[in-house]
Amino acid sequence: MRLEDFIREEDSIRLIERTREFARGFFEREGTHGFSHTERVFNLCLHIGREEGADLEVLALASLLHDIARPLESAGKVEDHAVEGAKIARRFLTSLGYPEEKVEAVAHAIEAHRFSRGPEPKTLEAKILSDADKLDAIGAIGIARVFMYSGENGRDIEASLRHFEEKIFKLKDLMYTETARRIAEERHVFTLEFIERIRREIEGEI
Repeated sequence: MRLEDFIREEDSIRLIERTREFARGFFEREGTHGFSHTERVFNLCLHIGREEGADLEVLALASLLHDIARPLESAGKVEDHAVEGAKIARRFLTSLGYPEEKVEAVAHAIEAHRFSRGPEPKTLEAKILSDADKLDAIGAIGIARVFMYSGENGRDIEASLRHFEEKIFKLKDLMYTETARRIAEERHVFTLEFIERIRREIEGEI
């Protein structure tokens, strides 16, 4: 997708592209939370944000930076990648002279993007980032990510299917925005159909 279709101001586009390159530098390898996940969340945020009337610049920056500390968490260097990511984002954006009010808006969205722990998202941009992050776990991409994770961690098919029951199927009811709820419903139906099909195949049905 073209960033220019969503954001017209050249200064904003340059800032977003600089932030993209900064964020990319935190990811040495791909995986379920690699930079490709960040790019998909970024794309979802812009589409949802345009529909919902959000500040697309703040949303773009928050989405690109939301998982920059995930590799540090995975390596056991920090306890919460959302909290640490917000700290890094504050330092980076402040160093570029970005307005303090907008820096805090970006940082709050990053801190609040995890659905499994607080804080609760208070702004529209924070809600959209949380929604987009959850949406990337549902549907065709979500299915692929579950099995990627299973391969990375030696988890078998049955354990993967339990993960759908325990987490993935609940996500559609946790969306904040109407746009995300519509997308989630469609992706949820696709995921249900896939799980039904794979269970039939496991049982040997022709």
